[in-house]
Amino acid sequence: MLIKNAKLRRKSGLWQIYIKDGKFVEITERRIEAEGEIIDAKGNLVIPPYVEPHIHLDCVFTAGQPRWNESGTLFEGIQLWSERKEKITIADVKERAKKAIQLQISQGIQFVRSHVDTTDPNLTALKALIEVREEVKEFVELQLVAFPQEGILSYPNGRELLEEAVKLGADVIGAIPHYEFTREYGVESVKYALKLASTHGKLVDIHCDEIDDPNSRFLETVAAEAYRLGMQSNVTASHTTAMHSYNNAYTQKLFRLLKLSEINIVACPTENIHLQGRFDTFPKRRGITRVKELTDYGINVGIAQDSIMDPWYPLGTDNLLRQLEMCIHVCQMMGYSEIVRSLDLITENSAKVLSIADSYGIEVGKPGSLLILDAENEFETIRNLAGVLYSIRQGKVLVKRVPAQTSMVILK
Repeated sequence: MLIKNAKLRRKSGLWQIYIKDGKFVEITERRIEAEGEIIDAKGNLVIPPYVEPHIHLDCVFTAGQPRWNESGTLFEGIQLWSERKEKITIADVKERAKKAIQLQISQGIQFVRSHVDTTDPNLTALKALIEVREEVKEFVELQLVAFPQEGILSYPNGRELLEEAVKLGADVIGAIPHYEFTREYGVESVKYALKLASTHGKLVDIHCDEIDDPNSRFLETVAAEAYRLGMQSNVTASHTTAMHSYNNAYTQKLFRLLKLSEINIVACPTENIHLQGRFDTFPKRRGITRVKELTDYGINVGIAQDSIMDPWYPLGTDNLLRQLEMCIHVCQMMGYSEIVRSLDLITENSAKVLSIADSYGIEVGKPGSLLILDAENEFETIRNLAGVLYSIRQGKVLVKRVPAQTSMVILK
């Protein structure tokens, strides 16, 4: 397969990209004579596939079941899901998850990390998504996080269920320290999760400080343990919305630890704008973590959808450009160079979160996976929420889209 007349990020001119046997074999400005399919990018931007670093595929399309979350709070969402998950079956989870994955493919996403609730004595959702992971691997690389939604120490047999999840085949270990009954439980749950992951060679992704309480400071524990155990970028802290309420003196001390530990941060802009600040009158906090300050400090940050029509968030299609647009507005990252760089948050940065950076990117020898966007550069991609014209995975076309044709009056 030959992609011709492509624009590449951080490079001038038009490029020719040759993919053979599922890998990039040549990327050059000179003309290439090649056999096989030829796709003319027509001067549009070509980038690596989008990466979804935080979604809950076991919960998708359950909004309104058993009833709607009218308060809009995280806590009502957890209660509603606790009731809904009593009725899940393997077939139910698989049907909803595949519907969501189809949406993700249509949006140019080829790599997904899904958190899966393990506070279920039967681990039904995890078993279902392990099957899905195998069934969709030709189209999407799916990582599964063993996520104890109702706590590790605060839920009956929480430790044992997490250990069973590892045996079943979870890729990543999770925790939710701010939801544990006590701060002591929260700290212990973080240490337990990281030790379990270190023992079994797993990645870590903690739902961390997803609350407006400025005294919720489990992120420092996550970073300190990751640093002590030498786990570095194998550890991710998701949400970290309490950081929005930390005082600046403490935050600067925390940033030093985060940089030393090399852990990743994942923000979920639309979900956290919706859920946070619910107990405020005015002024209302935005409730999203400090994405601008974190990235300026050199800490790796990815951006995610988190939910698609579930008890926590009633909307969502997993259009990551929509998440990115919300993020740069709310976090005031609207300088021209900031807008251009922000595309990293849903590509390279999120690939680092998933620890796939070594096999990700448009480079000779790496898997031949890319997107052709309906825009000529990063700025226009974000300004227009540019659609994906082609999504190509290891030399095979997953998505081909023809832009809509519109006839209209032309003003003079």
